[in-house]
Amino acid sequence: MLFRDSAAAVGALCLSRALFLHMTEQFVHVHGHQPSSSEARSWERSIPVLASALNDAGLGQVEMILEYGLPLNSKRADVVLAGVHPRTGLPSYVVVELKQWSSAEPDDDDPSLCRVDTYTRPVLNPVDQVRGYCKYLVSFNGALAKHPDRVSGAAYLHNATEFGINGLFEARQDQYGQLFIGARRGEFVEFLRTKLGTVSGASAADELVNAKIGPSRQLMAVAAEEVREREQFVLLDEQQVAYRQVLNAVRRAKGSDHKEVVVVTGGPGTGKSVIALSLLGELYRQGTTALHATGSKSFTSTMRKVAGARKPAIQDLFKYFNSFMTAGRNGLDVLICDEAHRIRETSANRFTRASNRTGKPQIEELIDAARVPVFLLDEHQVVRPGELGTVSDIKAAAAKKGLRCVVVPLEGQFRCGGSDAYLRWVVRLLGLEPGGPVRWEPDGKMRLLVAESPQEMETFLGGRRSRGYSARMSAGYCWKWTKQVPAGQALPPDVVIGDWQRPWNVYGDRAVAGAPPSALWATDPAGFGQVGCVYTAQGFEYDWSGVIIGPDLVWRGDRWVTDRTASKDPVFKRSTPNADVDRLIRNTYKVLLTRGMIGTVVYSTDPETRAKLRELAGSATESLAAV
Repeated sequence: MLFRDSAAAVGALCLSRALFLHMTEQFVHVHGHQPSSSEARSWERSIPVLASALNDAGLGQVEMILEYGLPLNSKRADVVLAGVHPRTGLPSYVVVELKQWSSAEPDDDDPSLCRVDTYTRPVLNPVDQVRGYCKYLVSFNGALAKHPDRVSGAAYLHNATEFGINGLFEARQDQYGQLFIGARRGEFVEFLRTKLGTVSGASAADELVNAKIGPSRQLMAVAAEEVREREQFVLLDEQQVAYRQVLNAVRRAKGSDHKEVVVVTGGPGTGKSVIALSLLGELYRQGTTALHATGSKSFTSTMRKVAGARKPAIQDLFKYFNSFMTAGRNGLDVLICDEAHRIRETSANRFTRASNRTGKPQIEELIDAARVPVFLLDEHQVVRPGELGTVSDIKAAAAKKGLRCVVVPLEGQFRCGGSDAYLRWVVRLLGLEPGGPVRWEPDGKMRLLVAESPQEMETFLGGRRSRGYSARMSAGYCWKWTKQVPAGQALPPDVVIGDWQRPWNVYGDRAVAGAPPSALWATDPAGFGQVGCVYTAQGFEYDWSGVIIGPDLVWRGDRWVTDRTASKDPVFKRSTPNADVDRLIRNTYKVLLTRGMIGTVVYSTDPETRAKLRELAGSATESLAAV
C-alpha cells in the first residue's frame, strides 16, 4: 500500500495536497520510477471524491488503504476500506475501484468487456475488475480466507451520468461487484453505510494488512483440477480481458464460419501460462476441440504428467509446435500456443520424412490448424538462434492470410513475488532496457542475495528446502554437457567451479541414478543437486532460485561483455552473428534470474563481476548464513 489513514484524515490531507506528494514519494520508493501522469491524476481527482462520500456518510473513522497491493502479484486495488459492520460488529471490508470515465459502453460481444474512448482496445468492465480483486483476496489473504462474506466490492464511476454508462449495468452484479455512478451518489453513500459502521476501522485494517498470506498456487500443483474439473485461478484485469477475447472469438467462429488470431504478450510472470491453462480447462469442459502446444519439451512433458496423471486421455491435449505439419485446415476450434516465442522457422528436422518437408513456415502451420489460433509469448525470452515467435511475425502471417489479429498486452507481475521492481531491475541489469544497471532497493516482495561461492549458494538453498520451500540451481551454458551416461553410472559432475562440482540435469527422457528426466527437473524434488540450464528452467518457477553467471557474461569497467567462446551451447554456430549471440546470452540470464517466487541467489564465476553484483545489490547484500 502507498498510504493508510482514516477517511477524515485523508480528506484533510487532500485539501492541503500533502497526500499526493506523499503517495508520489512512496510510489517511487516502492516501484523505482515515477507514477504515470494518469495514475497521479487519478489520485488527485478520485481519492478526494471517495473521502468526501465517506465523511458525508458519517464514516470518517473508516480506514482508507490506498493503492493496496494484492498478495503475491504487482496488481493494486485503488482503495480498500476497512471498518466494522454496522449490524454484526465484525470486521468489514469494501474494495473500491475508482474510474474517472464519463462515458463507456459495453463491448458488442461481451458485457464483461467495455469500450472507452481513451483506450484503443476493449477493457474489463470495472464491476468484473473489482470482483476479481475480491475473489483474489479471499483466495490469498488469511483474514478473508475463512470469512469471504466480510468483503464487498464496488466500482464507483464518479464522473459518469446514467446516459453515459447505462450499458455497463448489463454486467452481472453481486456482493463482490456492484456499480455506482456520480449522478446517483446517494446510492453509493447508502451502500457504504450498509457495509461499514461509524466506529474506528483501525483494528480491522491491521488484521487485513498483517494477515498471513497464502502460498502462490503454482501452475503445476493445480493443473489437473484446472483441466478436469473447475477454475482454480483467479484471472485479473488484462488477464481476464485476454481470456474473454479468446472465448468471444471462439463463439464468433462457431456462429459464422469465422477465423481470427489472438496474440497475448507479456513478460515473465504476467500469467500467460495461467491464461493458457484456464482457457484449455474451460474449452475442455465446454466440449470445444482445443489443444495446448509449446516448443518446450520440458513444459509439455510436465503438463502431460501432471494434468493427465489420473486420466491419460488428457495427456493428448498437450502437443508440440511441430505436431501440426500434416494437420487438416481448421481441424481444431482452438489451438493454444504457449511459449510462442519459441516458434521455429519450420517444423522440419533431421527426422522429418521427405514427403513432409514442404518448407511451410511453422507460424502458418499453427494458424492453419485452428479457427482460433492463440499465441502467448514474451519476445525477451528468445534464447536460441532461429526462434522467431514475435508479435510482428504473427501479425504479418495473419495479414498474409487476410485474418483479423487481436493483440492483448499483459502488465501485472505474478512471478518474483509480484515484484515489478525486481523484474525492472533485472532487465536494466542486463541492458535489455536503456538506462544501465541500478542499485536494488528491497521492496518487501522479492529477496536478492549475492553468494561468494557456489558452495554457499547450495548450502543456503538446501536450508530453504529443509523448511519446506522449493529451490533449484541453474547456470549459463558454460560447461560441456555429458549427453550419454552408461547404465548404472551416476551423472558426471560436468559443472566444475574450483573444488565444487555438480552434474547438469539429466539429458534425455529417462531418470539416471535417482535424478529425474530433463523434462521434470524443475518440478521433481529430486531435481535439486543438479544444475539446470535455460532449456529446462524456462517456463517454470520455484520458491528460491540460485543462478550461476558463467564466463560467457562478465562485467568489465562500465559494461557487460559477452564471450561467445566461453559458451558451450551447441545452438551457437560459427555463422551465428556476434550481435545475436550477445542478445541471446543476455536473454538466457533474464530467464534464469526470473524463475524465483520468493528470492534469487546469484553468483558469478568472475571476481570483477561478483564485485559489481555486490555493489548493485546494495543493502540487499548480506551473509547468506544470517538469512
